[in-house]
Formats: sequence, structure tokens, C-alpha cells
Amino acid sequence: MVTSPLFPRKLDVLGLNDLESKVYEAVGKVVDPETGLSFAEMHMIKSVKEEEPGVVKVEFIPSSPFCPIAFKLAMDIKREALKVPGVKKALVYCRGHMMEQQINEATNKE
Repeated sequence: MVTSPLFPRKLDVLGLNDLESKVYEAVGKVVDPETGLSFAEMHMIKSVKEEEPGVVKVEFIPSSPFCPIAFKLAMDIKREALKVPGVKKALVYCRGHMMEQQINEATNKE
């Protein structure tokens, strides 16, 4: 059973494997500077999925569809996900933002 102080419920309930759980916890620690709260506290991480071994996809929802720092937040999430042992590549997708296509393309550019 995987648990975390940031996530009081069992992460297994979310159906995450071990790597996904570690990434979920790591990216949940990213702080939204507008509110001072972590992504975990604000429930901004929509999903974490290991697409193939070592490649994770993280989806997040910014605090506002007009959030002026959504690009920075996407890059912060990517940076934290890549720090997790076992992650070779992190794909980060912003959802519900007026510029989500541009943010997603820039964040995941090879």
C-alpha cells in the first residue's frame, strides 16, 4: 500500500503503479505562487500515467483558465517529475487553460 503525508488517502485507490505514485507525490509538492498552496492541496493534478516504461504523462488543471503562469507551472511539474528515479521522459499537459495547446506544445517539445 502506497501512502503519503501529502495524500492522506491511499494512492493505491487511484490505481497508480509505484512509479506513478512517486511522480504524483513529487509533482504534488509544486507550489502555486499565486496561492502559496501545493498542487496536492489544491487538487490540481488530474492524472499521472506511465505510458511506457519510464515515460510518464502528467495532466494538471491550473487555478484559472487565464492563469498567467501556467507555462511556468507546466515546466515546474516536468522538472519535478524528471527528478523521480526511473523517469526517463515526462510529458506534461495543461487542461482547461485558454492557451493549453501552446503550453502543451512548448512544454513537450523535443
